[in-house]
Amino acid sequence: MTDSRQAAEIPKVTKLSEYKTYPYKVESLDLVFDLAPTATIVTQTSYFCRIDPSETSLTLNGKNLKLMSIQINDVEVPAERLVYLDEILMIRKVPEKFELRIETEINPEENTALEGLYLSNGMFCTQCEAEGFRRITYYPDRPDVLTIFTTTIRAEKCFPTLLSNGNEVSRRILDDDRIEVVWSDPFPKPCYLFALVAGDLACKRDNFVTQSGREIDLRVYVAESDLNRVTFALESLKRAMRWDEKVYGREYDLDIFMIVAVSHFNMGAMENKGLNIFNSSCVLANQNAATDSAFQRIEAIVAHEYFHNWSGNRVTCRDWFQLSLKEGFTVFRDAEFTADTNSRAVKRIQDVNFLRAAQFIEDAGPTSHPVQPSEYIEISNFYTLTIYEKGAEIVRMIRTLLGDQLFRQGSDLYFNRHDGEAVTIEDFVNAMSEVSGRDFQQFMNWYRQPGTPIIKINQEIKEGILSIVIEQHPPKGWSTETHKPYLVPISYKIFEKSTGRELIPESLLELTEPKTTVEYEIGQNIPVLSVLRGLSAPVKLYIDRESEELAALARFDDDGVNRWDAMQALYVRAIKNRLPGNEWNPVELIATVRGLIESETSIQDEACLAEMLTLPQSNVLWDEFQPADPQAIACARNEVMADLGKGLFTQWEVLFSKMQILEEYQPISSQIGKRSLGLCALGYLANASNQDHLLETIFHTANNLTQRVAAYRIARQEGSSDLSNALSEAFLQSALTDEVLDLWLSTEAVTEKTATLDRVRDLTEHPRFAWTNPNRVRAVIGSFANRNVRAFHTAEGYNFLKECVLRLDSMNPQIAARLVMPLTQHERFTSKYSKAMLSALRELADEDLSRDLREIIDKSIK
Repeated sequence: MTDSRQAAEIPKVTKLSEYKTYPYKVESLDLVFDLAPTATIVTQTSYFCRIDPSETSLTLNGKNLKLMSIQINDVEVPAERLVYLDEILMIRKVPEKFELRIETEINPEENTALEGLYLSNGMFCTQCEAEGFRRITYYPDRPDVLTIFTTTIRAEKCFPTLLSNGNEVSRRILDDDRIEVVWSDPFPKPCYLFALVAGDLACKRDNFVTQSGREIDLRVYVAESDLNRVTFALESLKRAMRWDEKVYGREYDLDIFMIVAVSHFNMGAMENKGLNIFNSSCVLANQNAATDSAFQRIEAIVAHEYFHNWSGNRVTCRDWFQLSLKEGFTVFRDAEFTADTNSRAVKRIQDVNFLRAAQFIEDAGPTSHPVQPSEYIEISNFYTLTIYEKGAEIVRMIRTLLGDQLFRQGSDLYFNRHDGEAVTIEDFVNAMSEVSGRDFQQFMNWYRQPGTPIIKINQEIKEGILSIVIEQHPPKGWSTETHKPYLVPISYKIFEKSTGRELIPESLLELTEPKTTVEYEIGQNIPVLSVLRGLSAPVKLYIDRESEELAALARFDDDGVNRWDAMQALYVRAIKNRLPGNEWNPVELIATVRGLIESETSIQDEACLAEMLTLPQSNVLWDEFQPADPQAIACARNEVMADLGKGLFTQWEVLFSKMQILEEYQPISSQIGKRSLGLCALGYLANASNQDHLLETIFHTANNLTQRVAAYRIARQEGSSDLSNALSEAFLQSALTDEVLDLWLSTEAVTEKTATLDRVRDLTEHPRFAWTNPNRVRAVIGSFANRNVRAFHTAEGYNFLKECVLRLDSMNPQIAARLVMPLTQHERFTSKYSKAMLSALRELADEDLSRDLREIIDKSIK
């Protein structure tokens, strides 16, 4: 029996309001895998107990399965009792308690969707979140069904590494000379946390002693050739384990913690209980094969997946509408870990920049949704920046409102009360409410209302009294009828303009009404308001400021985010004035930037200064200049960079020289800051004058990949044709690992001087490119569509992306749905571009699409 008998798929809307508890308890689940690349046999033995007396049918989920046998209490279930509908198998008239035995056959080799069980470079691996387990066997594939898993894996001797969740129980050689390994996980879990890996892998081991004295066996499994690139991940894991014990009091529970690196993976990593499966790009690193940013990303992702052991595994989601319960909370936790481990100011600046450049755009687009959605068609489409990043900002606001001590008490209560349960966002907030005595009813609007709220601030000084009028407005496109007022925590401080002297210490205003006013007596002082410090709430701020006031904030503010934000506002004004029809005098901006470069105070935090000296991303600029002409804005941005490069050439030379590091390479914050600031200066230098000799010298003599790839990228954009081509070829020849290859592919797809559409097409024909590998696809197609303004934002560029998305949809719908997103932003652009984008979307809509892609397209062309 196969799923071919199912009716044609009709998109079904899943609604939060229709949630019902599963009517059966699964007391235990035994899985036996007889692995074969094209015909793996999965035998499930599970024990069910009815908890809803009115229910006599059993509903299971399954997709692309060949059903070999299905038995209840050792008796084959007759066909007339089986009903197939979409991805559901219903068994009629089941007993109150029974043993269910199901045998299915699956084809991992053909599974290019990379969900369920599939092959990655000849290695078996799984990805079951959100609904991948149904591709393995018929089972209630929902997060609120928790049970104890026992997994038996049988495979040929060419797959000696056989891994699953929990602890290894036994290992033996079978009569047919195959290997059999049995794993048992003592903690109940939903099936989305199930994991299996089978291959020929090397293992790097370490250990960690918990705060209670237990020794944990740490293992990272990789290909033998990658064994020299896992030390940093292991060290990051130990730092994360120690931090979680110190900050949250959470100790690891199993005796073993494993990480496996795979080359074909739709996401960054997955927190399967005790067996985390990682995209290889998120675990493998050394100074010759990873940049500073890659090291930092690996540290953050290793921490993120480990933190999930409590915020996601021990306490999990009742349903997928609660996805931010685990993801938003865990993103907040990993951000705090990174801030404590490195530069807190820089981490927050980077997070705020990403939020504005990506999540705010998502919030304003056709796929906008609340952090707690009310419905979905395809759950994979809700693994979004809104769920993750905005969800983390909501948790941050709770911490801001409660303070560190009460927030810790709330998290303790949440973990202890709900350990081993599948719960809701409301359960998390209720724990915070209980320890603090606060009413969070209004605050819940952050979870339930889509879009980015607007805060408008007006200031008036009269007879020595400063009046600050603060208003909140619904997100753009919404009204007060659809959006109730938010509780907005607004952190602020007031400085004296010319000296930076503090006039009013940092305060926290809880804005609950549409409008409020605060007043201060300031005498003859000229005040500068530092508001939304650290971005205390994820809102869009509208406040009229003179350039002198922004320059004062950039110079004096002791909040890193607001110093950076002031500079971003100055750059936006400069770029606007560089657009056709406007007048531009760069003197003021050059003077402000010179003051930053020459200030010893600024240079004390090199990474922070590097962020302040970097011009806004295109995505942010498009949001500022609506409707946007991306080509004109890109030209204006380049002209402002040239003005700064030429106007401060001597300062860039001095700054670059100061930032040179003579010590041995280390991916630590002090060195990373110096490198980032030095390379920022190098970019301005190369833009202002020919720096071929310097770029070539750095490329061939640098002791780390960060500087080599920067020299190559700057040469590709700013250098002579001879040097540009020579370094491109040399970098490719040195790209011995997939991760370095992806750096080359993305650079070749993005650098506007050389990355024509024909060049990007050629990259998809490169011998090392593969449409079935998400990392290769993201490196070329994703980079092109998101960062190559000149070649992508043309009718030909839009059609090329349409062709790629359509090709990918039949292989990997998740990746196709993510790649199409740049086209869905058509409303942001002038008619010349928006019409061409809509045309490409409508042509896609006429095709036979996956459910993943169909949901995105339909929302985008309404």
